[in-house]
Amino acid sequence: MTIRRVGFIGLGIMGGPMAANLLAAGYELTVWNRTAAKAEPLAAAGARVAGSPAEVAAASELTFTCVTASADVEAVVLGRGGVIDGAAPGSIVVDCSTIAPATARKVHAQLAERGVAALDAPVSGGDVGAKAGTLAIMVGGDAETFERALPVLRAIGKTIVHVGPPGAGQVVKLCNQVAGGLNLLAMAEAISLCRRSGVDPAKMLEVVSAGAAGSWMLQHLGPRAVAGDFAPGFMVDLMQKDLGLVLDAAHETHTPLPGSALVRQLFEMLQARGRGRDGTQAIVEALALLAGETG
Repeated sequence: MTIRRVGFIGLGIMGGPMAANLLAAGYELTVWNRTAAKAEPLAAAGARVAGSPAEVAAASELTFTCVTASADVEAVVLGRGGVIDGAAPGSIVVDCSTIAPATARKVHAQLAERGVAALDAPVSGGDVGAKAGTLAIMVGGDAETFERALPVLRAIGKTIVHVGPPGAGQVVKLCNQVAGGLNLLAMAEAISLCRRSGVDPAKMLEVVSAGAAGSWMLQHLGPRAVAGDFAPGFMVDLMQKDLGLVLDAAHETHTPLPGSALVRQLFEMLQARGRGRDGTQAIVEALALLAGETG
């Protein structure tokens, strides 16, 4: 059966544009956000604003959540007045947050007791991908549920892969953050060396981005870093939350991740200077601090 009624909970930097794309794709959209003002642009575009996560779920055949951390997912999905109190048996909950795999499995299990299907479906692509509807989506959960949800997911993402059972989507997202964090460090080191050698880093990025060392970080965040534009597409504080989950998983699985630990320490330098709400491209400033270039 085709899904037409969709809910969205969490309308931040990522969730807001994702919800807008669902509305543009023709879905009947019901939304909720803890800060109500963030729902106003969607309401003006035709979305219905609900009074609680439970009310969103009650109005929806498929409900998305996109919030900050494991505790937030538990609150909006499993807490009092949460999705679990409104979702009908046979409906689907798709969590696009980045959280601990164990929390994702807990959410799956408790929803299943009510006859509600769930997918953990964290996303990658930053605010650029969220606005363009080109996100990469890594999905954990039942294969049949994935197939039911896939047409809706195509409204917000381009590369959508079922990666395994409940929690597997979150494991893959943590792997994404490992690779993303180390790419950020590579970008920052290249810019730092270029600047300190007296060469225009913008020119360096132009040619290196087009070669074998090119990456999304170089292409999209490198120019921002060079220009001193640290507006967040993805905040340092959120990357630190994710890298904390990465290192927790590394500890649980006895997996050495020295590069990820180093990146986390560099972001710690920025947080210590009150720059946690900067975009992750601000890692170039951490290297400048190490080089004695800034205070």
